[in-house]
Amino acid sequence: MADPAEHREEEEAGAAGEDEDTGAQVAPIVKLEEVAVTTGEEDEYVLLDMKAKLYRFDKEGNQWKERGTGTVKLLKHKETTKVRLVMRQAKTLKICANHLVTTTMKMQEHAGSDKSCVWHALDFADGELKEEMFAIRFGSVENCKKFKDTVEEIAEQQRKNEEKENDEVSSTARLVERLSVTETKKEENAEKEETPAEEDKKDAK
Repeated sequence: MADPAEHREEEEAGAAGEDEDTGAQVAPIVKLEEVAVTTGEEDEYVLLDMKAKLYRFDKEGNQWKERGTGTVKLLKHKETTKVRLVMRQAKTLKICANHLVTTTMKMQEHAGSDKSCVWHALDFADGELKEEMFAIRFGSVENCKKFKDTVEEIAEQQRKNEEKENDEVSSTARLVERLSVTETKKEENAEKEETPAEEDKKDAK
């Protein structure tokens, strides 16, 4: 009869042989290449980044409808300095809000909740510009206030930038107008100076 101890040793030796690393390299069946993923936010600075829940007012149904829970961002473009509000759903990353922060944008506290605020915007989340009314709810009063204050500060800065641009355009227009008037006067004076000389030539003939 075989000794059980010897049998166990043979099994252990066989198992060890199976687990032994032979040093062979197995090439993967499918080679996966890295794919660069762009979000459209590469040329923008993040001014604000918060978790929230977004709602859109359905005019036909006369009720608020949830757009998604995720991250709302305020992004400032590096070149144009324009700021837009973008919100993506947490799991799918689908865009549920995408619009510029304009000079006319006003944040209002949602009736009955100091964690929510409401605003109107021309939104592009669905691929076309649409007038929308949004409501957003945060996890705390502090976050809601920070969001509201930041948006209002940006809108005020945009107003100042527009006023400055308008002033520069007006100044340029006035400068061009003055130069035009000066050139016209120079031409008139030149014509007056040429007239006596022409008359002298006529007399000489």
